[in-house]
Amino acid sequence: MKPQESKVISFNRKIHETAIVHSGAKIGPNVEIGPYAIVGENVEIGDGTVVGPHAVLDGWTVIGKNNKIYAGAAIGADPQDLKFQGEKSYLFIGDYNIIREYATISRGTEGGGGETRIGNNNLFMAYTHVAHDCQVGNHVIMSNSSALAGHVTVEDRVVIGGLAGVHQFCKVGRMAMIGAHTVIVKDVPPYVIVDGNPAKVFGINIVGLRRNGVTPEARAEIKKGYKILYRSNLNVTQAIEQMEQELPGIAEIDHFIRFIRSAERGICR
Repeated sequence: MKPQESKVISFNRKIHETAIVHSGAKIGPNVEIGPYAIVGENVEIGDGTVVGPHAVLDGWTVIGKNNKIYAGAAIGADPQDLKFQGEKSYLFIGDYNIIREYATISRGTEGGGGETRIGNNNLFMAYTHVAHDCQVGNHVIMSNSSALAGHVTVEDRVVIGGLAGVHQFCKVGRMAMIGAHTVIVKDVPPYVIVDGNPAKVFGINIVGLRRNGVTPEARAEIKKGYKILYRSNLNVTQAIEQMEQELPGIAEIDHFIRFIRSAERGICR
């Protein structure tokens, strides 16, 4: 290949004639790019990914295989952070994600490690926002117009309701469920349901646990851990000590305890 030629791989791809794809972009096989979409110089798009009309993919952005990006989405844009001074930063998106209309996902910042990272099999509904330096796991659902501020961590199989917002530096534990319009300003422990403003914990996400294959035995142990933490009038340190004494050797409880112990912003109660 001559140096001046495009790096775009030319087999089995469908790029609309009105799309603008920079010659430096790396486009895998079987990729589709719709009308008026824009793909920047440093973007990489994996096999089988579909980019809808008017979507904009920019910055140092790496997108995996078989993703579907809908109309008007803005992926890999500069962080919305006044401290950002144009430094090189990254966005990494895994495989089989669905990014619906007008969703926005920003790259990282130097102060946050320089990268935003999205896992696999996630659904970002219309108008959702993932800010700079967020770390989102796998099988996460963000409902319409929900948003993650900068430096947020979301573990696997979390469901975030419509118009909910998560404050910067918060963490949301695996299989938690956040209700619509909820404002999260503290960490959300795994397996629980939170709702309201300010957010309060209303119980265990039993439906989510069942759907995700958590065994009845493990669900029973999670229920015991929940009661110790939320119904025993113990402080967090005392609750952790009691769970370690009474619920040893359960993987789900071990993760529950690790999460609570590492909560830097405190936990929703």
